[in-house]
Parts: sequence; C-alpha cells; structure tokens
Amino acid sequence: MKKGQEYIGTISEIQFPNKGIIYYEELKEQGLVTTKVTIPGGIKGQKVKFLLTKKRSSKCEGRVIDILEKSELEDCNPECSKFGLCGGCTYQTLSYKNQLALKENTVRTILDGVIRDEYNFEGIIGSPEEFYYRNKMEYSFGDQFKGGDLTLGLHKKGSFYDIVDTNTCKIVDNDYNQILDVILDYFKELNIPYYHKMSKEGYLRHVLIRRGKRTKEIIIAIVTTSTMDVPFDLLTERLKKLTLSGEIVGIMHIYNDGLADMVRSDKTEILFGRDYIYEEILGLKFKISVFSFFQTNSLGAERLYEKAREYVGDTKDKKVFDLYSGTGTIAQMLAKVANKVIGVEIIEEAVQAAKENAKLNGLDNCEFIAGDVLKVIDDIEEKPDLIVLDPPRDGIHPHALNKIINYGVDHLVYISCKPTSLARDLVVLQEKGYQVVKACAVDMFPQTYHVETVVLLSQQKKA
Repeated sequence: MKKGQEYIGTISEIQFPNKGIIYYEELKEQGLVTTKVTIPGGIKGQKVKFLLTKKRSSKCEGRVIDILEKSELEDCNPECSKFGLCGGCTYQTLSYKNQLALKENTVRTILDGVIRDEYNFEGIIGSPEEFYYRNKMEYSFGDQFKGGDLTLGLHKKGSFYDIVDTNTCKIVDNDYNQILDVILDYFKELNIPYYHKMSKEGYLRHVLIRRGKRTKEIIIAIVTTSTMDVPFDLLTERLKKLTLSGEIVGIMHIYNDGLADMVRSDKTEILFGRDYIYEEILGLKFKISVFSFFQTNSLGAERLYEKAREYVGDTKDKKVFDLYSGTGTIAQMLAKVANKVIGVEIIEEAVQAAKENAKLNGLDNCEFIAGDVLKVIDDIEEKPDLIVLDPPRDGIHPHALNKIINYGVDHLVYISCKPTSLARDLVVLQEKGYQVVKACAVDMFPQTYHVETVVLLSQQKKA
C-alpha cells in the first residue's frame, strides 16, 4: 500500500467513537500480508473505495471516497436531503431498531473487555423520539465552498471550513429551520461578510438556538465580532413575526472577538425579551441560559435520569454527592428523596443556575459548590453515603478518582457519555474493590454514533 493511492475494501468492524476498520490484504513475496487501515466514519459491512492518507508501520489511515456497496444494516432511506453532505448525522440509512442494536453491541463489547466478574447488562433504552429531539443547536456562518454564497448551517462532513445549509434538518423542530432562513436572508440582503478563521477577518460567526421541548420557549443568540456596526432592529422584528409552533421569548446579540472557533461572550446585548428559557423534566422546572449545560434531548434525559435514580435506589436519610453536577439536574431529582445532596461543578455559571433551579423547585436540601472535583472534595467536611458521577467526555482525573474511591461508599452510580473513558475508569475502580453490578446503555442521540451508559458499582472491600 502506498500513501496517496486509492484502494477498495470492506469495513469489517467499527471502533468507538466512529472509526471504521478495514483489513486490507496484499499478496507479496513473503506471502499474504494484512494491513489494518482506520477510516473515519462508515458502517460495518460497507464496501468502500478509499484514499490512503497516512502510512506508517504501526498506523495506516484512509478517507472514504465512495461507498460501492451498502451494509446489510442499512435498511432505509435518509430522512434529510443533506445527509451525507452534512457532518451532523451518521446513521440515517439505518432503521432505529438497527441503530439501537449497533449502539448496544458497541457498549457491551467495550464493557465486557474490562469488567472482570459477571454483571447484568440490561441492554439499551431508546429515545422517545428518533427525530426532532434536540433542544439546542449551534450553527456557523461560512460558505459551502471557497468564494461561494453566504451560508448558515453545520460543518460539511470531514471539513473544518466548509458550511452546509441545514434548513431541512430533521433532528430539530422545524422552528429552527424557519429561524435560520430569516437570519440568513437578512444578512445576505445587507451583504455582510462572515468571519474567516484563517485571516481572522469578518463579522458573522455563529447562531445558537435553544427551544424547550415541553415549554416550547425559544431563545436566539446571534454571535458576531465587533468589527462592524450592523442594525438588528429589522431582523428582530422579522423573527418576532414568524409563525412557529413554539414562542420566541428572547433574542440576543453576542460579541465575540476571540480567535478560537467557539461560542463565547465578550459582551451580550438583549435585543428582545430575556436571555433564558424554562424547561421541564420529571416534574422539575429548569431555567436554562444560552451557555448553560443541559442535556440536548429533554425526553431522552428523563429516561436516562429515571434509570440513574433506579440504580441509586433508596436514599432516605442519606447524604449524596453529585460530582460533575452541571446545572444540578440529577441532584435535584435525588433531593426529593434524600437527606441532603451536595453537587460539585467546575463551571461557575452552571453552579449559579443549579442554585436558582433548586430555589425554583422549592428544594432546600441541595448545596452546590463551584470548583474542580479534584480540589473541592478535600474541603468538604461532610462524608457521602452514596456518590453519583457524571463526568465530561474524557472521564475522571486519576487523582480525583482515587479521592472518590477513598470515601469508601458502598455504591457508586457512574453516568458516562463516552464508554471508552468509562471503561478506563472501571479498571481502576475494580482494582480498588468495586464490582460492577449492572449496566445499561441509553440512546440520547438518535441518527448519530453517540451513546450514554449508566453503571451501578458495589464496594466489595473497603478502600
């Protein structure tokens, strides 16, 4: 095999998160030689033409040029006309039944690779909705190809620069698509340039939309640099006049002159209404701002948290630590039936939101602390009876994990959005005496490869 050459092969397995593996065979003087090639994306069983982009003795990588034969798993047509071009979805050619089976097998394979003893794997819980489920979307301004017309949407598959118009997106309510059209048309009329990542010049950067699934409240944030003085009055009026299934309760203009390609605020102006929405989950009410962390699938989150609450079990008269607590959703869910819940979260805005939400829900037995779990738990005088963990994608810092283990609680409930990070932490937890009792996958992101996992662990020997 040579770098820069095209080859044909069949994807024989998928490694999480979304890496197709092709074992390419060549007949050489020494006999049949097999080379492992990693291909971003793809589905097990697809026959593809691929370009070899990297060749080293220990690592070969390629890029799919064309799908020659579909996988047996691909049993339906995509709902969205931009599927394959847009990088947002990966599984729209699979029925939801096949998507769930694929994710269940992925999680089970990863867990079985590290769990020592017998445990109860409870399969996968599906999302209540296969489409139109997201309550938040972040869009970028750009062009679909260099020098093309202004575009507002998501990144083109495999591209850092090109943007695909996604006004037919099927994983959000159609309200999002109507809002995008109005915003894009407005700035096209005024011939306003987008911010170029390479030259660091331009004005338009992002649009962020949040919509409560149950409340149907909508907030819109338009993110620009401060390099131009563009009027927003007419755009605000056009957005307010839209006929939507939800209700726009706030429109904001956020200024961001940072170099990184991310949404942040140097200054925020409220053009209309307020800068937050309310959402309801499991009988609790949550105030969510533009930058608040909140599960993007509200109805799916209910199933995830119901499973977590089931694993937590009886919390009467117990003190519970909710580590990496975000806006305190799990903490407040448990506070109803616990003596006290202490949440720790590194993002100060999320902690402030958690405090406000607890007050909103009439809960006075929740305490939320801002800071890094690694450092904060040294200063907490109270000791937990049970710990719930919901860390970011990379899992728990090794030193923090050791401190958590040293509490010696009888049970831990670990919620993970990345099963490979979970597997790494499970190795350490088992070494320290924790045994996996049961586990369950939960699909919060239909049409994509992402999946959540909930695990219950029991201490067999005191740390």
